[in-house]
Amino acid sequence: MRRAWRSRPRILTATAAALAVLLSGCSGSDGDDDGKITLEFQSLAWQKESVDVNKQLVKEWNARHPDVRVKYVQGSWDSVHDQLLTSFEGGEAPDIIHDASDDLADFAYGGYLADLRELLPSRLTSDIPDAAWETATFDEGVYGVPFLQEPRVLIANAKWLKKSGVRIPTTEKPWSWPEFRRITKELSGGGKYGVAWPLKEPVSATLNLSLSTGGQVFRRGADGKVEIRFDAADQEVPRTVHDQVNTDGSASSSTLGMGGSDTLPGFFGGKYAMVPLGFSYRQQVVQQAPKGFEWQVLPAPAGAAGLRQGVSPQTLSIAEDSAHKKEAMEFIDFLLQPDNMVRLAEGDWMLPTGAEALKAPALRREKDGWAVGTALAGELRTAPAQSVRGYPEWKDKVATPALQEYYSGAIDGVELKKRLVEDGNLVLARYQR
Repeated sequence: MRRAWRSRPRILTATAAALAVLLSGCSGSDGDDDGKITLEFQSLAWQKESVDVNKQLVKEWNARHPDVRVKYVQGSWDSVHDQLLTSFEGGEAPDIIHDASDDLADFAYGGYLADLRELLPSRLTSDIPDAAWETATFDEGVYGVPFLQEPRVLIANAKWLKKSGVRIPTTEKPWSWPEFRRITKELSGGGKYGVAWPLKEPVSATLNLSLSTGGQVFRRGADGKVEIRFDAADQEVPRTVHDQVNTDGSASSSTLGMGGSDTLPGFFGGKYAMVPLGFSYRQQVVQQAPKGFEWQVLPAPAGAAGLRQGVSPQTLSIAEDSAHKKEAMEFIDFLLQPDNMVRLAEGDWMLPTGAEALKAPALRREKDGWAVGTALAGELRTAPAQSVRGYPEWKDKVATPALQEYYSGAIDGVELKKRLVEDGNLVLARYQR
């Protein structure tokens, strides 16, 4: 698939080439009076380390490319979708756009993002694996370069696990979901819990972890239409969580409405043995853990499909309206050189998508669980719902309330399936007429 994306040779006449140069020199805000190009790069980096790395890389680019300068623009994850939509419709979108692959569909289908297939250098298409490219592919067009990703892992109280004598899982011999349930039950008692599930946003966590059991809630038929099913493989992960909370008492019900950061004080205080979190939460653990607190990173449980997980990588896209797409891609290529990709990954405490960057010793050290994450990189796949039209409405109006009620014990598995499937397919049908 990667070879199909490599740029086809473009044959320009002398007149066309001259016209292109003329237009690039008269492109309004994209060009200075002296003919130099200025590109806007909107970054969503927010942690100090990550912001510093991004700004430093922009500075390094500008020092080497005086005729194509990049202006750093700070964006925010909290408002990026609406902000980008407004800027696209107003004709003021940044040239280079930092976002996440699960936010690209509307912009790709709406014609706001450039199809990158003829712009991508072969170095990038060969370095980043097909599984990552699939996360930014819509109707065969490629609308973003996936560059950072994070698996969901278990952050564990190392002393607690060691004292209990339970088997410590590795990426070579992970816990199965039934074993995970049994162990969390063994670790519980006296007001303490084996696991805390922060499921304020339960849908993506449930669907992405269910890839390990072979779950595939969204099935695409021969006619191209998607329907929702909720079979045995889809049910194993949510049933495990439900039973830990409502049957075993090994998971605290009070954390179900929390975000990941909300669980950390209780984790540090010895209330929970483990918390399933995104890989980047390790930074908060390092910064906030009390002195002497021992913790470790464990792989999430495995199912019939092994350690497979769904992810939505961070991406770099180019606005369709940009007058300097070639130069924008050259900057992206610079930003994602292997050494630079390692710097970006370390700044965000995430994994790079690039195969060369993943080889860096800094990302394979045992300290702070980097080696566990790197070992999981090959198991990451496209998040199940990413290209499904109608998914946001299904998630907000159907799946989120249904899963929240199921995990709390308010409804049973039969009712959960009915809502997800019957109500869900009614929602998707409106988008597939």
